[in-house]
Amino acid sequence: MSPKKIGLVLVLIVALSAFFAFDLNQFFSLEYFQQQKNDILAYADAHPWQSALLYFAIYVLVTALSLPAAAVVTLAGGAIFGVFKGVILVSFASTIGATLAFLIARTLFRDSIQRRFARSLKTINRGIEREGSFYLFGLRLVPIFPFFAVNLVMGLTQMPVWRYFIVSQLGMLPGTIVYVNAGTQIGQIQSLGDITSPGLILSFVLLGIFPLIAKRILEVIKARTVYEGIEKPRRFDTNMVVIGAGSAGLVTAYIAAATKAKVTLIEKHKMGGDCLNTGCVPSKALIRSAKIANYCRRAEEYGITVPEPEINFGATMERVHRIIADIEPHDSVERYTGLGVDCEQGAARIVDPYRVEVNGKIITTRNIVIATGARPAIPELPGLDQAPYFTSDTIWSLRERPSRMIVLGSGPIGCELAQSFHRLGVAVTLVNRSDRLMPKEDPEISQYVRDKLADEGMALKLGYPPLRCENTDGTHQLIVQAPDGGECALPFDCLLIATGRRANVSGYGLEALNLATNEDGTLHVNAFLQTRYPNVYACGDVAGPYQFTHAAAHQAWYASVNALFGSFKRFKVDYRVIPWATFTDPEVARVGLNEREAKRLNIPYEITRYGIDDLDRAIADGEAHGEVKVLTQPGKDKILGVTIVGHHAGDLISEYVTAMKYNLGLNKILGTIHIYPTLAESNKYAAGEWKRNHVPAAAMKWLPRFHAWRRGDGL
Repeated sequence: MSPKKIGLVLVLIVALSAFFAFDLNQFFSLEYFQQQKNDILAYADAHPWQSALLYFAIYVLVTALSLPAAAVVTLAGGAIFGVFKGVILVSFASTIGATLAFLIARTLFRDSIQRRFARSLKTINRGIEREGSFYLFGLRLVPIFPFFAVNLVMGLTQMPVWRYFIVSQLGMLPGTIVYVNAGTQIGQIQSLGDITSPGLILSFVLLGIFPLIAKRILEVIKARTVYEGIEKPRRFDTNMVVIGAGSAGLVTAYIAAATKAKVTLIEKHKMGGDCLNTGCVPSKALIRSAKIANYCRRAEEYGITVPEPEINFGATMERVHRIIADIEPHDSVERYTGLGVDCEQGAARIVDPYRVEVNGKIITTRNIVIATGARPAIPELPGLDQAPYFTSDTIWSLRERPSRMIVLGSGPIGCELAQSFHRLGVAVTLVNRSDRLMPKEDPEISQYVRDKLADEGMALKLGYPPLRCENTDGTHQLIVQAPDGGECALPFDCLLIATGRRANVSGYGLEALNLATNEDGTLHVNAFLQTRYPNVYACGDVAGPYQFTHAAAHQAWYASVNALFGSFKRFKVDYRVIPWATFTDPEVARVGLNEREAKRLNIPYEITRYGIDDLDRAIADGEAHGEVKVLTQPGKDKILGVTIVGHHAGDLISEYVTAMKYNLGLNKILGTIHIYPTLAESNKYAAGEWKRNHVPAAAMKWLPRFHAWRRGDGL
């Protein structure tokens, strides 16, 4: 530590020690001020300049040291000096003191804290980068955080000192006026009757409603800033334009139409989006066919002898498309037109926040909801453009079974499709740079899936980073780096890229709106799903943070309701209980925290496990594998998160989703009757394991004596 920092630390230690050691806090209370009010006012009248300078210095010192007295000192300023003089003194003293606190934090802590807590400070740094002065102005105008906390935390950012001073001065001024005015009324209290005076009541009403008023003012200022230069139509063709007819877009349009709003839904490709055409529906249809093939191979376990199944790969893929066609009417133009939605087939182009062009015509709209989804992420792999590769969007065009397939990626999509194609007779090699499957899950959970894939004969190359694609003598090869540092060539006829998805944020005019994006490429939205334009919303995969169909539908309700009725009441998106599942065999389902996340977030937890291999129904079904893993608060039955791996885990997790949504603990699950024999009993038995581990030891110690006494054996 430099001498300058050491000196500053010593000064702070001495000052703070003196404040608390000599109990100086007693002089910064309303009670003390009321007791000494007459003497203080008399001194101020006799020495106006000296009293003002003394007050100014005290205020600067209090705010610079972040002492818990600023509110009282502000009120006292109004009582002593009145509104006009009090506002001037408090405004400049508070800004100077805040800037000194800002500089103290910057000098002592910024560099080290930015290095050590970069992740925790990411949100604030992003806000500063994105909106700069306006971000600080919002914190100052709307007191979401204590001002001393804003001073210290902002000192850890890269904001220039001069900007901090000016913005703080302007942002704190309205609140200063309200507090100083309240102080003038407090200073006039002589008796209990004065407490009910109109002036005092008005001052406290202003204190209560100021945050709400300030927040609204801030929204108006921000809106006027972002809409500057944009002509707002006098009337609109529609209440809402929804771009994208996937899960998020369909639900948004459905809710708008159900509430009798006029809504236009634009889709350039196929209604139903990824979920219907290339995602959930086709993959689950494929998984089902693959599972039937696997059951045929396992038939002898159940006492049935059948020959090795003959896979008609073309017919299997045709069935996938037949399933899509059977579900397609649910998401069709005809259905949504019947529901009252104006459906447009074509490419949308956003002209400005009030206008969208499609098929050569301009539609004026009060609100725009962007629900354009995501697409497969293609890695930068040398030679890939010369290889026969597919993605989760294009793999469904296959009609002939490839002999050798490489699946690149070990996330949910990669694992599901790799297992399915392998069960359908394709020699699959799963490759990933990570050394384990499904890295977001706890290690022992993903190990269940890894063991199953290995038992079924799939080649797993985990911890093998891909280097390039080559074509040697007509044979396509993926060159990977082996753990020992050498290179390894993996031949393939078909390469399936499953390395994640990227939000669709280009190709429909977003550039005209200059909307911010997050680090993962999704559109940046606030808690109400608004972009920088209050009337432009985003939901689903394009907005994140979850890329699930059910999460997109969940967000869609908020986007639609906030867009249509947000002027009266807005709702923040509730992400507290978001479940998901990976439909491998065994399935992996989760809601809330897992152990990996709890450790990363430093959240205390207890673990309760129940092995499904002990469950009667699982044994009878020949699916006696997996476990229920529950995280709870230490010593309590409050559920923090649940992971289930096993047969039908995606269905079993629903009971825990409901429990977490409505704050039901494990005791409630234990007290609920479950049908015997069912897989759902595993949830009750997991709760029973928790209960067994939390039986009071003292009570158990005395129970044998109690029962002996009841038998007449005495104590």
